[in-house]
Amino acid sequence: MDNSKNDYYYKSLIVNDIEKILEYTKNIDYNEFITDEKLIDAVLFRLIQIVENIKKISDEFKNAHNNIEWAEIIGFRNRIVHDYGKTDYTVVYEIVKDDLKELIEIFK
Repeated sequence: MDNSKNDYYYKSLIVNDIEKILEYTKNIDYNEFITDEKLIDAVLFRLIQIVENIKKISDEFKNAHNNIEWAEIIGFRNRIVHDYGKTDYTVVYEIVKDDLKELIEIFK
């Protein structure tokens, strides 16, 4: 494995993607969110990227933050990727508004 791609590397990518989502959705209410197809696409893309990078984070890091439901996060990514047309935007919006600010603190 390339030594430059360690937890620090993946954490910085995750932080960047979370910051982008928070920027995109700042002052956006649910109705605006669900009617903006480009915004939904951008947020879903970034969420997928976040999870892809979470999967590469070391077990040591994940074990040190065992209060996070890592398997649930990965499962959510799988539902987005494999059931794109059936994605529940209410859940996506709640994740964006309720969970990402907490998650970003873990990776900073």
